[in-house]
Order: sequence, then structure tokens, then C-alpha cells
Amino acid sequence: MSRRSCSIYTVGIICALLLVLGIGLMVAQVFRTMMHNRLKKEIVLVEGSRVFESWKAPPPPVYMEFFFFNMTNEQEFLNGAKPKLKQIGPYTYREYRYKDNVSMVRDGAMVSAYNTKSFVFMREKSVGDPAVDSITTVNIPAWAVMNKAKGSFWKAPMVSIWMDSTGSGFFTTRTVDELLWGYEDPLLARVAPTNPDVEKVFGLMYKKNGSNDGEFVFHTGQQNSLDYGRVVTWKGESKLTFWKSNQSNAINGSDGSAFHPLLDKNERIYVFTPDLCRSIYMEFEKDVEVKGIPAYRFTPPRSVLASKEENPANEGFCISPEECLGTGLLKVSPCRKGAPVVASFPHFYLADSKYVDAFEGINPQRTHHQTYLDLNPTTGVIVRANKRAQVNVLMSRLSGFPKTRVLNETIFPVMFINESVVIDDASAARVHKLLTIVTLGSNFPLIIVGLGGIMLLIVIILLARDRKQKAAAEDDTSYSPVNLKEKEDSQNGTYIGLTQKGEPQA
Repeated sequence: MSRRSCSIYTVGIICALLLVLGIGLMVAQVFRTMMHNRLKKEIVLVEGSRVFESWKAPPPPVYMEFFFFNMTNEQEFLNGAKPKLKQIGPYTYREYRYKDNVSMVRDGAMVSAYNTKSFVFMREKSVGDPAVDSITTVNIPAWAVMNKAKGSFWKAPMVSIWMDSTGSGFFTTRTVDELLWGYEDPLLARVAPTNPDVEKVFGLMYKKNGSNDGEFVFHTGQQNSLDYGRVVTWKGESKLTFWKSNQSNAINGSDGSAFHPLLDKNERIYVFTPDLCRSIYMEFEKDVEVKGIPAYRFTPPRSVLASKEENPANEGFCISPEECLGTGLLKVSPCRKGAPVVASFPHFYLADSKYVDAFEGINPQRTHHQTYLDLNPTTGVIVRANKRAQVNVLMSRLSGFPKTRVLNETIFPVMFINESVVIDDASAARVHKLLTIVTLGSNFPLIIVGLGGIMLLIVIILLARDRKQKAAAEDDTSYSPVNLKEKEDSQNGTYIGLTQKGEPQA
């Protein structure tokens, strides 16, 4: 066998081995599984892991925007007219959040922490000065006190007298600062001495600047990556006590700051939110991209806040038949000291149309009022998010308060928030680097197949050249005459010399 033939056979064998090996690894997904297992070990809530420090102190800036509904026809509404509202905002605050008192528990399988938040006003991102701008809105303290005293033979008349003496009506006009961070309410000041659970000061964000929602215990994700960041207990309890059913009281999912890697489009993402006193779920909506990072958008479907008729699983959120509202609303009185507070999405997005039609100035739009999470499916990292929620007050006729007889039941909007975040450039660069490593590692068999393909091309070229050279050699060795006589012989070398025939001898 010639040296050229030996080389061709060698290259052909290497080509076959590479192709078989590469295709086999692709089918078995060996490298993909190896990279995913490595990723699961990296993304855990333990000291020294890739994500631990950013989990404790998230680097991307978070902004909290407050939008208020200013009541422009108070007297006309009390006389039976449709209320007219004007949205005013945003009043934007930079939200600084970090995990405090972080400690490992249960032999490192879990980690406990407090979610501490603080807020700093940002004038350049706001429409006005919260210390100056005034808003006319529902008098929440008055409605809370009236709801506590309704039906009582002696409490209701007493509260009516106190409201008249302090000038507390159904509505109040306060600055944005007062509504958010607190003011001393005259009616609460009268009630506080008789009830130690009542404070004189009221504010929608009162005592929330520099505070936390209580102790959380989270799964680290070491034992099961699907448990990464999942809440185990809140304030020492593994379930809530506000609602009527075990399903409604269940604490499901994370606190919204961490999600497990290798997300699937078909799964539900659960988030426990202390502000709503419950867990909600989100479902895949569409593929998006943020700063070059691919992401899945998850958003709460209509069924999350659907009525019990539309979604029977939500019946547990009805403490009583009167407190079971329509689709798009959740009465959170059980965790708001009995105050008639109702939660919804902004402008009653995804709610029954009757709540929208009850006002002038309410216009739900998905772009501006939808809550969503954009998560990178490989790492579970949040690349963009908008958490939007609206605070409403239930206004209705209350026994013992004659002035409420002129009112029909109304879910009155007070304000809504938009808590937003977009991944910063430094974090995005780290995610890009990690995704590149995972992609290259997972697709290593493709590289092997590619090398096999190159070798196959080389084999084909070598075979073609070898065949061409053999054909040329055959042409060079064709027959040619060796002497002139043979060349001139028309019989092509068959000449035989003979003597002349003589006469026969006697």
C-alpha cells in the first residue's frame, strides 16, 4: 500500500470516529447535561457562590413610582354623580434593598434574612414636590374606624360625634408626603387612647422606610435546584392564617428576588408578596430580549384575581360572602387590621368592566398597568421587571352611620405603584459571559461534528486527487514503437524474411 493510500485511510478513520463520537454525544446530550449540572451547583444561596453577594445586595437600581388619583368633584359625588379622577404622578423614589441579618440554618440547607428597604426621593424623575403637591382622596383612617364601629349600638354614635368634632369626612386633602410617609390624623388621635392597637399616625408607606417585612427563611437550592430561593417560612410560620382555605394560606414560590435556573415556558412562577398577604402565580407570555440577553416574560393571568365563580380556587380568599368581590379585586382587610382596603392592578386592569365604568379618568392599558417579570431562562436572573399594584378603599353604606346612606358600594382608587428594575450593564456583562460558557460547553459535540465534517471534506479531496493522478499515470504508460523498422512496418511487427523460391533440382 502506497504512502498516499495509507494517509487517506487514516484521515477517513479519524473522520468516521469524529462524526460517530460527535453525533453520539449530541444524541445523549452529555455535555449539555454536564453544563446544566454545573450551573445548578453554581446558582445556590451559599457563601462564595456565583449569586450569593448579588442576592444579598442587588446591584441594579430599583425605582418606586407612586401615582395618585385626585378627586375633582367630591361634593357632586356625594350628591350622586359619577366621581371624576385625575391621575397625578409619578413621584419617584430610588429604592435601596438588601438582605439583612443573613445566616445559614439547618446545616446550610436554608438561609434566613430580612428584606430591608429604604427610599430616597428623586426630583428629576418626578412630576412635582411631594411636600407641596396636595391630593384629595378617600379618608382611609375615617373609613377604617367606621368599619370597626359599624353595627355597634354605642361605638357607631360615638365615632360619628368624634368625626363631626374633628372635621373628619369621607374624603381628605393631604400632601403627597403626608399620604405616603404619615401624618397625625385627628380621628385616630381620639381613638388611640381607647385602643392600644391604634396609632395616631397614618400613611400608606408609614414605617416602611428603612424597615423590613419580617424574617424570611429560604431554600438555598443545594439539595434541589427547583427550590432555589423558595420561601420556607415567613415570620416563623410556614403558612398564613388570613384566609379560609389551606390553598389560599399556602406560602408558595420565592419573594420575587430569586428564581431557579433552567426555566421552562410551561411552568408557573410563584411569588409570595407580603403586601398582598398571599402568593400569586405568573405564566409565560412571550419571548423578549433585554440588553442582548434572551428572556421569558411571565405575567399574572386574569385567573389570579378572578372571582370565585370564574376561578373556584379563589373562594378561600373570601372571609365572608360580603367580602368576596368580583374579578380583578382582592380585599386585604384581614392583614390590614380590618381596614376596608382592596388591592387590584392599576386602573382595574384585568378586572370586571363595571369597576372601570364607575369612574371618569380610569383607563386600563396593558403597556402601563401590567405586572411582569422578564427572566433569563438559563440562569433564572431577573433582567427586567415591573411590579404594579393599586390601593383602593371599599366605600359602602354602614349601619350606624346615617351619612353613608347616600352612597352606593364603590371600590374607590387611591393610588398605584410601579416598582421597576432593569439589569445594569455590569451584571448584564456577567450574564453574557456565563451564557457564552454554557453555550460553548453544551454545544461542544457540534464542534466535534464540525471537525469530522472538515476531515470528510479532506478525504474527498484526497480521493479526488489520487484518482486524477492514477488516470494521468495510465495515459503516460501507453504502447510506443522501439525502432525505426518497427515504426515503418505496416504489419505492425509481423515481418518475416523468406528466401526466393528457386527451380526444383533434379
